Amino acid sequence: MSPPPAHSMKPDQPARGRLLGGGRYRASRRIRTLSRQAGRILTLERERDLQSLVLRINNLLANQLEPQKLFEAVSSALFEHTQHYYLGVAVLEEDGQVDCLRFLDNPLEPGRGRQHLNIRSPVRSSPGWTAIQTGRTDFLGPERVAALESVEFRNLFVREGIRSLYCVPLIALGRTLGVLALGSRDESPIQGEIIRLLEQVAIQVAIALDNALAYQEIRLLRDKLAEEKLYLEEEVRRDFATDQIIGDSPALQRVMHQIAIVGPSDATVLLLGDTGTGKELLARAIHEQSQRRARTFVKLNCSAIPLGLLESELFGHERGAFTGAIQQKVGRFELAHQGTLFLDEVGDLPLELQPKLLRAIQEREFERLGSNRTIHVDVRLIAATHRDLAAMVAEGSFRSDLFYRFNVFPIRVPPLRERKEDIPSLVRHFTQKFALAMGRRIERIPTTTMEALVHWPWPGNIRELQNLVERSVILSPGAELRVPLAELQGAPEPGDAGPAKSLEDVEREHILQVLEQSRWVLSGPSGAAARLGIKRTTLINRLKKLGISRPAR
Repeated sequence: MSPPPAHSMKPDQPARGRLLGGGRYRASRRIRTLSRQAGRILTLERERDLQSLVLRINNLLANQLEPQKLFEAVSSALFEHTQHYYLGVAVLEEDGQVDCLRFLDNPLEPGRGRQHLNIRSPVRSSPGWTAIQTGRTDFLGPERVAALESVEFRNLFVREGIRSLYCVPLIALGRTLGVLALGSRDESPIQGEIIRLLEQVAIQVAIALDNALAYQEIRLLRDKLAEEKLYLEEEVRRDFATDQIIGDSPALQRVMHQIAIVGPSDATVLLLGDTGTGKELLARAIHEQSQRRARTFVKLNCSAIPLGLLESELFGHERGAFTGAIQQKVGRFELAHQGTLFLDEVGDLPLELQPKLLRAIQEREFERLGSNRTIHVDVRLIAATHRDLAAMVAEGSFRSDLFYRFNVFPIRVPPLRERKEDIPSLVRHFTQKFALAMGRRIERIPTTTMEALVHWPWPGNIRELQNLVERSVILSPGAELRVPLAELQGAPEPGDAGPAKSLEDVEREHILQVLEQSRWVLSGPSGAAARLGIKRTTLINRLKKLGISRPAR
């Protein structure tokens, strides 16, 4: 069979060309459609991953109230998407003047990661100042990082090799808490979606940080209230009330007049006098006449606390600061904030602790043991001692600058032998107090007994008198107070109005006797100082005070 003529095929050729051209067009359009759909799918998947990350971070934040653990959880979750080298949180302090870089996280170097830093600088010189000021994310390139005003931050970034920094403000309830900072060793800006992720995370971090700081403050207040409760319970059990200062002798009235002068001020007061003269009671009286009377009166006996624990008692400690520190402890300085701190027996302060105490008194700031965070306090200080601080300064056992800090307004508390007029009132007061506590009824104190008590020199002062009266009430079955006068060694016979020897006379006689035994040799193993159990310099000062000099041979 022969082929058809050639001219019969020409009309079909344009139709076939049109068919092939249309197929290519539809295929190209289909490819573009599939490409756009694939792009949307990838975008949706990426958006889903980011939202999943935000949700995961939100769940992490909801379960963390400790700022450090909160930060570490956020850093670990973000790292898989941001691949950051450095993530920090700068938190504004309460006064808004400085910020503190709380944590540093280096996920690429696990051995160095998660460091707790304490870089403090004025907020205007910190990397996050622009973000704080504008409330918007701020990018710091290499030039701005190298030109940071804060030397501490600049040295940190140079040391860590950080070339660029994103600072996202942490805003909660309209208040800027600080900055979330993401640092990189790369100079170029990061992708826009990562910035949006940081901003979303920053919102959640700000809320969680606000809650964490509130929780931290509540915990500190709870601990402080618990400590104050212990002090208030001790106040209830104290021996006297400040409105029961007994006596109207001229010596006591002079002291009360000085207290009335210095009480309303915030001046430091130094109470000087023998042990047992009621210095703590007078310190309470000063506190109650001040504008701080509504706040806590905190006391610490410096001679009653072991040397290793005294610093912790004064300034507090963090958990794990030393062996046995199983929880955070609030120190007496912090507990006395806006109140009064009474340091009894400051003459027994160890020399190595005195510089820290001096700084706390001068600057009204300190750090807890195991912490670099500075705590500022507003405390009125009252100190007391039975020692001769001036003599201790001369012999080098007490810092002169600390002595001058204490010695702003010294008040000498007279011993009981210098206010004999007050002894009858004190005896009656203690008798009624202990009789009431024991369910006794004592109505009479024999005149001869009272005379014997008045003429006794009372080397132990009011404390000795109080203990004797308590023992007497126990020994008194009837309505008459029976005092065991035989226990008062050398007590004058009833009716004997002759004056008893003063404590200084007894001390002078004893020192002279020891000096004669040692042939006036002061130092050495057989010298007078060793026999008396005191230092040679202390003995020399006592000799000067008592007017004792070596007789001419």
